[in-house]
Amino acid sequence: MQLTTYWAENAWLGTNVEPGVALDITPDGRIAAVRKGVEAPPPGAVALRGLTLPGLANAHSHAFHRALRSTVQVGSGTFWTWREVMYQVASRLDPDTYHALARAVYAEMALAGITAVGEFHYVHHAPDGTPYADPNAMGEALIAAARDAGIRITLLDTAYLSSGFGAAPERHQLRFSDGTAEAWAERVSALKDAEGVRVGAAVHSVRAVPAEQLGTVAAWAQERGAPLHVHLSEQTAENDACLAAHGRTPTRLLADHGVLGPHTTAVHSTHMTADDIALIGGSGTGTCMCPTTERDLADGIGPAAALQRAGSPLSLGSDSHAVIDLLEEARALELDERLRTRTRGHWTAAALLRAATADGHAALGWSGAGVLESGAYADFTTITLDSVRTAGVRPRLGAEAAVFAASAADVRDTVVGGRHVVRDGTHTSVPDVPSALTSAITALRS
Repeated sequence: MQLTTYWAENAWLGTNVEPGVALDITPDGRIAAVRKGVEAPPPGAVALRGLTLPGLANAHSHAFHRALRSTVQVGSGTFWTWREVMYQVASRLDPDTYHALARAVYAEMALAGITAVGEFHYVHHAPDGTPYADPNAMGEALIAAARDAGIRITLLDTAYLSSGFGAAPERHQLRFSDGTAEAWAERVSALKDAEGVRVGAAVHSVRAVPAEQLGTVAAWAQERGAPLHVHLSEQTAENDACLAAHGRTPTRLLADHGVLGPHTTAVHSTHMTADDIALIGGSGTGTCMCPTTERDLADGIGPAAALQRAGSPLSLGSDSHAVIDLLEEARALELDERLRTRTRGHWTAAALLRAATADGHAALGWSGAGVLESGAYADFTTITLDSVRTAGVRPRLGAEAAVFAASAADVRDTVVGGRHVVRDGTHTSVPDVPSALTSAITALRS
C-alpha cells in the first residue's frame, strides 16, 4: 500500500504540541501512522510549516446567510427585523444559484481550516412551495457544492412546517414546508449517505414544528442513528410563546416528545432555566454555540459553561456567517463568558479546540474525525506562526496560539481525506474564492 506523507513542523495532538510530526496517509484518506520526532521532512513528504491542527468542524451553518454579510449591519433592529431581510434573500434562491453560492461559501470555510460543515437546510422547494421535479434538488445542490469545495458535509435536512405553534406558514416560509412531518420524512428518506456526505435531520424550532409532530422527526433520526439538531431558546419571545401554547419551556417540550438525547444537538440554548440545563445535560444532548451570530443578532450570552458542567458536550458554528472563523468562535466562547461573569479561565485553550474539532465532528456524525491519530480521517489544517498575529508566539503553546492569537487569515493549508484542498493559502479547486463569492452574491441581488 502506497502512503502519502505530510510532515508537520509542529502538530497539536490533543493535549500538547509535538515538533516534527510525520502523518502517513492511506489511499482511502485515513491516517495510517503518526510519527513523532521527525526532525526534517522525509523524502517526498509534503511539508506543512507552522502549527498543524485537526480539521475544524463548523457544526451549524446556513450557507445562504453569507449573502447577508454587511447588508444586515445597517441601522438597528432585532432578530425579528433581521429575519425579514433573510427571507428576501431566501426567496431568490434556486438550485443553480444556491449551488454557486454554497460552493463559494464552503470554499471560504476550507480557507478557514474547516474540513466538515453541518448545513442546517430548510430552503427545500420553489418560492411558492411547489416541489422541484427532484424534491431534494436544493439539498443535492448543497451536497454537490461541498464536494466541489472539497469539504465533508452533514446535511441536516430541516423540518419547518409552521410560522408559529401550529399556524400556517407565512408567504416567505412556503418553500420551507413539506406540510407534515410524515411528508418531510418521506422526502428526506430519498437522500443517502455517500463518500464525504452524512444525512441528518433537524427540527427548525418548537415554533416551526407542531408538538404532535416532533416525535416523527426524532424517530426518523433515531432509526438511522443520524444526528438530529434543533434551534433552541434563541429568543425570549420563543420561550414566552411556548409557555403560552404548551405551559412548558421549549426544552421540556422537546424532552416530552423524545427529541433530546446523545445524538441530538441543541443550537444556541441562549435563554435557559436551571431545569432546562439539567434536562439537556442529563440526557447527553449536545450544545452548539455560535457566538459571533449570537452577538451580531443581540441574542444574548448563553449558559455554555453551565450546560457543559451538566453533561452537554460543546460544539461551535458560524451560523449566519457574519464571519467564518472557527478560531474566533472558540475565542468568543471564553471571552463572552468572561464578560458575563467578570472572571477568566472558564475553558482551557485545549478544551476550546476540542469543541472546534473532535466534539464538533461528533455532533455531525463523523466519528473518527477531528483528531490526529492512527485510523482517523486525514483531515487537518495548518496555521502560520509568522503572521502579524502569531509572530513571536511559542510553538509549544500551540492551543493558546491558535485560539487566542490566530484567525482564519492565518490558515495556510487544509487537507481533507488526504487531499490538499488549500495549499499555501490558495484553494486548489476554487482558486479565486473572493470572485466566486462576489459573483454568487451579486446574482441574488439582481
